[in-house]
Amino acid sequence: MATWADFAAAEPDLAAAIHKLVCQYGPGLAYLATVRPDGGPRIHPVSPVITPAGLFCFVLPSPKRHDLDRDGRYCLHSFPPEDSDDEAYLSGHATPVSDLELMSTLATTMRAAPRVDWRLYELSVDVALLVHHDTPTTATHTVWKPKTRLPPKPRQNGPCTKPVDSVQ
Repeated sequence: MATWADFAAAEPDLAAAIHKLVCQYGPGLAYLATVRPDGGPRIHPVSPVITPAGLFCFVLPSPKRHDLDRDGRYCLHSFPPEDSDDEAYLSGHATPVSDLELMSTLATTMRAAPRVDWRLYELSVDVALLVHHDTPTTATHTVWKPKTRLPPKPRQNGPCTKPVDSVQ
């Protein structure tokens, strides 16, 4: 898994284009997809924070926070721009941040209320995708994946968690 900084160093133009789409309305705005306990998708609007240090997201107590705590896989998709159908997509793994100085800095920068029960997550980047619509019927897809990939972790949820003897 790569950090946002790793990704931005490897593909600065792609990272800048994705940053521009995610932050097109000022603060970051995107849809966060998480994995429900039954393995299905869950999607919520969020305000991701992109800094040179990383890609972060404050998450209040909610089903999406429970999903991230249980199974950190995520996908993040930009809001659609008003003047095009361009889109940005990131996926990876969300990890709770425990660095108090970083949490305080980002909370101050993003005006996160200190008495609210939010949790800060850093979002790794396993896949980055930018779709630029050249015309209404053609698009350019740019995809980035880190060179070294860790093997996927075994699933701990979903409908197929127990081995089944198919021969009765």
